Amino acid sequence: MKAQTVGRVLLGSAMVGAGVLHLTTQREEFRAQVPGWFPVDEDLTVLASGVVEIALGSAFVALPRHRRTVGALLAAFFVAIFPGNVAQYVEGTDAFGLDTDRARLVRLFFQPLLVLWALWAGGLLERFARRR
Repeated sequence: MKAQTVGRVLLGSAMVGAGVLHLTTQREEFRAQVPGWFPVDEDLTVLASGVVEIALGSAFVALPRHRRTVGALLAAFFVAIFPGNVAQYVEGTDAFGLDTDRARLVRLFFQPLLVLWALWAGGLLERFARRR
């Protein structure tokens, strides 16, 4: 199996798992990560983002012919939720064991890696490189 395929299945599966946790046992933790300035109810935001994560993760695994589109959507999703991660750092909100400013700051550097992972696993980085 190609490394990209393994990466796609792993990321897609992780997204499905995270989405399920949004809807079940970790719902309260995810609510704590919704920035105070976000104009939508915390619980609705957590539920909606969980559904989106399940849909994107499932599609990434089950629809390999659409991996580029889903990879781009997944990367865009990671970019879209990044302000929430920044807010967690700025507001000093504890969630998921991120209970120090250092831990919350370090987490911020992982978001670009998720974006790159989605683009790579979706075959978009390879496609971009061939065009150059």
